[in-house]
Amino acid sequence: MAAVWLIFLYYPIAAILESRAGLGTQVLAWVGLGVFVAVYLLMFKWGTVQGVSGQGGVAPRQYALLGVLLLAVVATVPAIGFNATGFFPFVVSTLAYQFKRPLYWAASGVAVAVVVLAIVTQPEGREYFGLLGILVILVLVNAVSTWLIARSIDADQLSLELATSEEREAVARDVHDLIGHSLTVVKLKAQLARRLMDVDPERARAELEEIEKITGEAIQGVRATVTGLRSEGLAAQLESARAALESGGVRLEVSGDAGALSPAQALPAGWILRESVTNVLRHARATRVLVTLRPGELFVEDDGVGLGGKPGNGLRGMSERAALSGGSCAVGASELGGAKVAVTW
Repeated sequence: MAAVWLIFLYYPIAAILESRAGLGTQVLAWVGLGVFVAVYLLMFKWGTVQGVSGQGGVAPRQYALLGVLLLAVVATVPAIGFNATGFFPFVVSTLAYQFKRPLYWAASGVAVAVVVLAIVTQPEGREYFGLLGILVILVLVNAVSTWLIARSIDADQLSLELATSEEREAVARDVHDLIGHSLTVVKLKAQLARRLMDVDPERARAELEEIEKITGEAIQGVRATVTGLRSEGLAAQLESARAALESGGVRLEVSGDAGALSPAQALPAGWILRESVTNVLRHARATRVLVTLRPGELFVEDDGVGLGGKPGNGLRGMSERAALSGGSCAVGASELGGAKVAVTW
């Protein structure tokens, strides 16, 4: 893109062609022009847009290249004099996008001052009014454009930070849901195994084996959650919920089919179902849970004592999961006598 603007080097080139300086001076000017073009393009290729982002430091090689760029301009002065100011727009633009703002404004001020000096001191000074106008406009346009780009960079950085924060919260919710559910079931089975240890050792052994299985699955689940690879279907979640509830002496009834929800809805629905079952086992003291599945809807109800107090992390997590998938989650009283979790998309 930087190469497109080289067409405006027409003015220095024309000045060299019209120069009446000696052959050696003209050759020096042509060499300076060639070096200027090469270094200008190289700087934009290697540039770090420090003037735009204002972050980090400017690479030392950029300062070295800037020095060569300015020396190339100076090399044309003996042949074309004040016409070398035709290079200024390129120098100013290079400073705007690749160096810190203080240097940009200082160099821009010097460039404008030199052009004004040419207008005041040169017999053909009027000819530089056009260049002065172009230079002033370019300085302002560069300032505004780099400011806008900087805001865009800041916005992208903020979006990245927000996305990272949301991802951390999502992982925290996943781990909370998974571990909370698993530990609740483990606790119930451990209590049952302790009661059965003397009266039914074989049944107690079976419960302990089930605890071992559940903890193993929980470990695998945490690993999969952290790597973002966990994806359990809603039908499988229903079966897991049934097993967990039955181990706690709660009967599960399902109305509808897991296929009633779209894949995008089924994933958060599975997590919400898991958390709802965990809450039932922890707090509800229920004997019956009814899960209703309809297109765009999930309802989980129980006949327990209901939910009281402020919503905890689990309830807040259910609302957040529903919202992230374009739905809403509400918790209220059920006709069964306990709590009702209603999710709609």
